[in-house]
Amino acid sequence: MQTSVIGYPRIGRDRELKFASEKYFKGEISEKELNDVADEIRKINYKKQLDRGITYIASNDFSFYDNVLDTAVIFNVIPKRYKELGLSALDTFFAMARGYQGDKGNVKALAMKKWFNTNYHYIVPEIEDDTEVKLTGTKAFDELVFAKENGVKAKTVITGPFTFLKLTRFTGEKVLGDYIDIFAEEYSKLVKELNDKGAEWIQFDEPYLVHDLSDDDKKIFKALYNKILGVKGSVKVLVQTYFGDIRDIYKEVTELDFDGIGLDFTEGRKSLDILKENGFPKGKLLFAGLVNGKNIWRNNYTKTLEKLNEIIKVVGDKDAVVLSTSCSLLHVPYTLDNETKLTDDYKKHFAFAEEKLGELADLSVLVDKAEGKILDDNASLFVSRVNSSDAAVQERVKNIKDSDYTRLPEFKEREKIQKEKFNLPLFPTTTIGSFPQTADVRKNRLEYRKGIISKDQYIEFNKKKIKECIDLQEEIGLDVLVHGEFERNDMVEYFGEHLAGYIFTEKAWVQSYGTRCVKPPIIWGDVSRKESITVEWSKYAKSCTDKEVKGMLTGPVTILNWSFPREDISLKESTLQIALAIRDEVLDLEANGIDIIQIDEAALREKLPLRRSDWYSEYLDWAIPAFRLVASGVKPDTQIHTHMCYSEFTDIIPAIDAMDADVITFEASRSDLLILDSLRENNFKTEVGPGVYDIHSPRVPSVDEIVNAVKKMREKIDDQKLWINPDCGLKTRGDVETKKSLINLVEAAKELRELAK
Repeated sequence: MQTSVIGYPRIGRDRELKFASEKYFKGEISEKELNDVADEIRKINYKKQLDRGITYIASNDFSFYDNVLDTAVIFNVIPKRYKELGLSALDTFFAMARGYQGDKGNVKALAMKKWFNTNYHYIVPEIEDDTEVKLTGTKAFDELVFAKENGVKAKTVITGPFTFLKLTRFTGEKVLGDYIDIFAEEYSKLVKELNDKGAEWIQFDEPYLVHDLSDDDKKIFKALYNKILGVKGSVKVLVQTYFGDIRDIYKEVTELDFDGIGLDFTEGRKSLDILKENGFPKGKLLFAGLVNGKNIWRNNYTKTLEKLNEIIKVVGDKDAVVLSTSCSLLHVPYTLDNETKLTDDYKKHFAFAEEKLGELADLSVLVDKAEGKILDDNASLFVSRVNSSDAAVQERVKNIKDSDYTRLPEFKEREKIQKEKFNLPLFPTTTIGSFPQTADVRKNRLEYRKGIISKDQYIEFNKKKIKECIDLQEEIGLDVLVHGEFERNDMVEYFGEHLAGYIFTEKAWVQSYGTRCVKPPIIWGDVSRKESITVEWSKYAKSCTDKEVKGMLTGPVTILNWSFPREDISLKESTLQIALAIRDEVLDLEANGIDIIQIDEAALREKLPLRRSDWYSEYLDWAIPAFRLVASGVKPDTQIHTHMCYSEFTDIIPAIDAMDADVITFEASRSDLLILDSLRENNFKTEVGPGVYDIHSPRVPSVDEIVNAVKKMREKIDDQKLWINPDCGLKTRGDVETKKSLINLVEAAKELRELAK
């Protein structure tokens, strides 16, 4: 059977792209040297797929930062403020992604949001009224040529016009409808040129089709593709969907002149039912997403073959079905070969990107003869797993009562109690938690892990850094302090290391955005807290100051969403297990004199179903109560904070308010504070700190910039409810820019207090 990979990890086996890009940003290597690293990654990726016999290998799935941003550049969707910098094409691209502050100007980056229901972040395209949309970029063509030079008859992958337009922000008077014809025209030019250059297939990624779609949405999709498909010539066009099913537009998609249609049979709950009810048109290829591109567990060959045979039966021709990944493999680590410390008892259950190529190869053969050692060995993986069950944890979850989800007294009474207790100034200032993880911090942690230094030396170093961090915050004049999190490698992995039921990898890195890679821990079994996790660090920080110091925790939904979850129990049950463990930590912090506790839920939206009709029944009905379970046991005068970032939150504001935290901080700076209107419209009761500057950019915000941002906030939020803070943790920033930025933040707060008198 033919096989297809929607996209492949671009960071490299050992994060080569990350390190090369960071050197380029520092001026340590040239653009040519950076491109040489990129070329080598592409060559290796192609060879891996060729060696496994993959039929349809993607080109143009590589990016220096983000594929949606690549598409914007290809069609000249570059806001004037970036063009006016006069930078090279590559540096203009990076300015859009990261911001720019230098001798040629000072601009913020474009907004960054979560890519559907993943922890990958895309850059939000921005179209101004006078943007001249036209095909100017050559990346797609250049990569096609490069693939051919490396022996690959590749399919060219690009974000489809419908998804691109639905994700784009229109900053002027014009709206999406004003751009349908021009995008259809320019995408048509792309198709013609790819056809002329000998492309055999074009893959238009259209994941937005798995949302609830209106009649207008369907008309837009048809208008775009009726024109685009009319010029395709000999090149074949695949419309590729993923992250769900396309129940609202299946009929329209199958009636259009696509040569291939990619459906997700992993996350697409109704994909098989839709296929059975409607059939599949003759003369087209069905790209069946049956190898999970988002999780790392081995594919269950028996179940997959059963589903695959049902698909073949409906289609009526095995040769008309292509076995595919469910989505791009950029969402999983590169290779299991990097893992030298996990025993085979664990490793045999996992498949990273490279191993998933092997799964495609296995299944493509087994579809003809579903027997033999490969199938038997695979089946044995799903009988049982060592060390995965804990009866006490399961019993504790069963014994959760309805009252455990409710915090008393109600918010208004708690707010009054806390205002009197903390006596904070108007517009209290704080940070989100982490301070820069500088080279010495990382070195200390690494040397402790390797046994080069003792535990006492490790602790002493961290205490020194905490004291310096507290002193710095007092010097700057922040109102509510943090300990800096120097002991933490990652906000999820760190907690997982102190929880039973988790296992960890060495190099299972996954791209989150740009050069930022994360190493999600794996939920192997039932989860419980083995020991106190943060108490001693928070107690020490508290002893260094008379000011309030926040205890810093990661919430249960984020811990789940930023881990690779189990597939043998429900997400709800896993989350409640984690919630009980973090609840224990919250109560320990409170008992040790920590009166403000932040429980971050940065990834709350990540597993929110893409269809609004499924939000509560499949997710929010347990995700929001899980957070309340964590915090419901504290006293009225303990202030509970939470933090959320880089997702679209405006449409779930009522659910966020129902978390019943006392203070919520949001990422807002890169989205021009668009969340404020939603807060006001929903009478948001919780105190709120919309981020006043972007921490994912090296630029330092001025006092005036922060003052002006808060002035906008004051138009929508009551002064008594407004906090001032960066939009996320400062872990990835440098010491100098961090200090300058926070000095400006505090100075801005002082000016605002004077204005409010």
